Amino acid sequence: MIKRIMTDVDVKAGINLILKKIDETYANRSKEITSRKPLLVAVSKTKPAEMIIDAYSIGQRHFGENYVQELIEKGANEQILTQCPDICWHFIGHLQKNKINKVLNTPNLYMIETVDSQKIAESLNSAWERIQKENKQPLRVLVQVNTSGEEEKNGVTPSEAIGLYKHISENLKNLQVDGLMTIGKFGHDYATGPNPDFITLMECHRKVCEELKLDPSAVEVSMGMSDDFDKAIEMGSTIVRVGSSIFGHRAKKNA
Repeated sequence: MIKRIMTDVDVKAGINLILKKIDETYANRSKEITSRKPLLVAVSKTKPAEMIIDAYSIGQRHFGENYVQELIEKGANEQILTQCPDICWHFIGHLQKNKINKVLNTPNLYMIETVDSQKIAESLNSAWERIQKENKQPLRVLVQVNTSGEEEKNGVTPSEAIGLYKHISENLKNLQVDGLMTIGKFGHDYATGPNPDFITLMECHRKVCEELKLDPSAVEVSMGMSDDFDKAIEMGSTIVRVGSSIFGHRAKKNA
């Protein structure tokens, strides 16, 4: 279980401030960057249902969860199901094979952003076919790329991104691979220049589009969080994952 701590955070104000910053950054970025205005995924991990409902009430629809058990609990929460019928859940944590069925059975699951191996992709493909017997809509996924090369980070290497992307798009009919995602290294000093992780992911994006002859505007790029989402937008991000700037600092996960 995740310990939930209510705070005096103004969730509605937080959402509005982030959306305003997204609009401003999008409008002022280089005209050479032609990707669409980014989607905001509000990262609600460790936060209570009341905060999610608060954000939903002013139009926020996409929410991200890192922990499987918490996604399951929130997805089945009666208040959320009743008051947030159009909520879209993004799973943005590390996904283990033995947790796939639980995640895929979550109501209103929209996307798995962290497909980091061929085995996980194939397991998702098989499980989704079993679960979606009547609704044959494919499951949206992103390929996670470990752009920083840190051992504690998950994801394929940049050189492996094209291969996994191609394997999913050509062989796994129950998955719809929508783009690429990275977490990247925390704490980049922007006084030294652009974030190398963002540069690397955009290069992966270019190569994937060229190799598979895809329209770049149709391939998502999920990068950027609370402390650097504006910098990610400047580089071409189409999905930003913002948590603490909306919901306040998070409680630590219990062992």
